[in-house]
Amino acid sequence: MESFFLMAASLIALGGAVFHGYVGGRIYMRHVRNSDLMPLTQSLSLVSWQMFTIFLLVSGATLTCVAAKPHLALLGYPILLSNALGAGLFLLLGVTGHAPLLKLPGMYLMSLTAALGWLGLVGQSV
Repeated sequence: MESFFLMAASLIALGGAVFHGYVGGRIYMRHVRNSDLMPLTQSLSLVSWQMFTIFLLVSGATLTCVAAKPHLALLGYPILLSNALGAGLFLLLGVTGHAPLLKLPGMYLMSLTAALGWLGLVGQSV
């Protein structure tokens, strides 16, 4: 059962990476290119956007490895902590003046990844 939770968390992160990187990236960059931001700011914005995509990809790959090789469970804890803290950041910013963030899937995706991954890791150590 633990592997099920870890694989579910992994698939959420990997699916999020594909959606965020490709679909979201195209939509986001269209808005950025049509803005009045300086070219360097546009480029840095793209890097920031795709760094989150990379984070999701690494999260999913790591959780897949942990599900396949339970003796690597310690690798999962920083991933889960990063996802939980990221979800907390979305929430904190969302309730302190950046309400549109609460409508984006990031907080929910990261929360679900952290929660399912935690269930999987806790189950492995019992």
